[in-house]
Amino acid sequence: MNTELLLKQLFPKQLDYQINGYVIKGNAETEAGPVRILGTVNAAPINQEIAIELAGEILQLIQQQNKTPVVFIVDTQGQDLSRADELLCLNRTFAHLASCVDLLRRSGHANLAIIFGQAVSGGFLSYGLMANEVYALSDSQVKVMDLNAMARVTKIPVEKLKDLSQSSAIFAPGVENFYKMGAINAIWPDLESDWISQALLNQQQQLESYITDQRRVVGQQRQGRQLCNSVIEKVANA
Repeated sequence: MNTELLLKQLFPKQLDYQINGYVIKGNAETEAGPVRILGTVNAAPINQEIAIELAGEILQLIQQQNKTPVVFIVDTQGQDLSRADELLCLNRTFAHLASCVDLLRRSGHANLAIIFGQAVSGGFLSYGLMANEVYALSDSQVKVMDLNAMARVTKIPVEKLKDLSQSSAIFAPGVENFYKMGAINAIWPDLESDWISQALLNQQQQLESYITDQRRVVGQQRQGRQLCNSVIEKVANA
């Protein structure tokens, strides 16, 4: 996937960015004003270093108190599967990164995530899925884990999981299923230069409405999470 071409299509007015390893940082001008670009590219395996760098960039932006909108670029194969990162508690570092994105949201920054290539597991959950809105290109690969890995973890035969994935979005990888579950706001078949501006302008008019996450409600409306809300209500009222 040509990151440079995609970025030029999304930000045709003014664009300045740098890619260092797997991390992308930059600035762009849109109809909604200046935006900050931050994220990962080239199917990044997100490790301690990358997660802490992203978190630090987010905290610096909040400290500037300019409420600059943020566009998160998501292209990750998930967490780095190294013993060193596990021993250093990568799960806690991911939680810190997710908390920083949540603080960004609550500090009044309009923000959205765009899935360029892959969006897998904890790498996606820690920052991309935490954004106010998530958009994906139609050829994106989105999943928590593939069905073979899920079978090993759950001890459910992979054939059974394949059958379940035909009728239940929560068992099935793929951008369409994440859309049904409400995790993705829209799937973009191609790129229009004004889509980001429209999304950010819309957010800026109703930022407070994004503080409460409504994706489980949307997932039920799209028939991707049919039991979620009823289970939550029973637990809350128990």
